[in-house]
Amino acid sequence: MRFLVKPAILLLLTVGGVMSQTNVNYSKVWMEHAHKVPELKIPSDVKQWEQQRAGIRAQLWKLLGNLPPRPKVPVVKTISREDRGDYFLEKFEFDNGAGATVPGYLFLPKNVSGKAPAILYNHWHGGEYAIGKEEVFHKVHTPEEPGPTFAKRGYVLLAIDAYCFGERNGRGPTGAPNEKGSGELSASKFQLWYGRCLWGMIVRDDEMALDYLLSRPEVDTNNVGVTGMSMGSTRSWWLMALDDRIKTSVNVACFTRYQNILEHDAMLRHGIYYFVPGMLEHFDTEAVVCNLAPRPALFMTGDADGGSPIDGIRVLESKAKEAYAVYGKADNFQSIVYPGLGHVYLPEMWQKTLAWMDGHLKGK
Repeated sequence: MRFLVKPAILLLLTVGGVMSQTNVNYSKVWMEHAHKVPELKIPSDVKQWEQQRAGIRAQLWKLLGNLPPRPKVPVVKTISREDRGDYFLEKFEFDNGAGATVPGYLFLPKNVSGKAPAILYNHWHGGEYAIGKEEVFHKVHTPEEPGPTFAKRGYVLLAIDAYCFGERNGRGPTGAPNEKGSGELSASKFQLWYGRCLWGMIVRDDEMALDYLLSRPEVDTNNVGVTGMSMGSTRSWWLMALDDRIKTSVNVACFTRYQNILEHDAMLRHGIYYFVPGMLEHFDTEAVVCNLAPRPALFMTGDADGGSPIDGIRVLESKAKEAYAVYGKADNFQSIVYPGLGHVYLPEMWQKTLAWMDGHLKGK
């Protein structure tokens, strides 16, 4: 998610020869002249829903575009390995097969006998292009440093730089560092020329990161979770929707429904990476969220977060509950909305994240 100043849009009207100004939401005007988005209907029969779910997933992959095929397991180069006391820290990189080198960190806990549960940690956006995966060492976006904290709790944790972030900042098609999203815009334009979207390529890299994480002998492949805040949240629930190897997720902020973003004139609160061509021809993001069922997922969002309009959250919650109810697993979906809270990761949220992961990946 990005925070941009939204320009005031005014319509000048002549009434009795006098100019007057009226606020106009042009997003709504455009929506009124676009086709109606098909409603997602959830059947009560598991078999029927499973067939529909498979079709939704196939359509999502199609919408992401003509993505280059990825290898079964990325060829990874380990750059360094450090003993950090409670854990080993490996720095690595892999070639994504699409012209980009993807750097990352892998935390390997020492206090585990046998295979360990694992976390794929997705960094946020915030316009902080220089940070990327370094977020795992910060307690700014989260109340504690995610990497060391999870490692000390016995988790393997992996994080990579998404397109245009961290060490990949300035490695786009123009070769220039991001300034107010310029590198991100160039990367998006390039992908569109080749029949795919930037979001699809980000998800593809996250899939490759998951492939590598699951290939590590230290990892219990039956107990892998994904988490993040803001763009990291969106990356997490999209990836879980597209890949059944993920057992659970915790998603902080950016629980968003596209039509409600339009209705609230909030498009400028999200960067260009966020937009999937043709999405609303088929469904809104409830179709993505419902693909998580019946696996456990926790969403935590502030009702004053302008990038996640509360009326959209309520639609997503309603549809997700229907999908989880098909399996008799209503408790596996939880959405907590914090009154008066903006785009913030509270200490209470962090404690819930840790408890959720322990409960679903460690059985505590």
